[in-house]
Amino acid sequence: MPDGKRAGERCVQLDDDLRCMIFGDPRRPKCCSRLQPSHEMWGESREFAMTWIARLEVETQPH
Repeated sequence: MPDGKRAGERCVQLDDDLRCMIFGDPRRPKCCSRLQPSHEMWGESREFAMTWIARLEVETQPH
């Protein structure tokens, strides 16, 4: 995504299982490769993680 990704917009690099297709690839954006998973972030369920990520996107979008 040459111009970046807006908050809430699906990344074009996600496959049908929501896995990054360029994981480990040097083309992967720094913001993705620097994001380190933690229990605080992912919790106990996929739903928790998706809610956490959605909130992070809203809180970090440019004003």
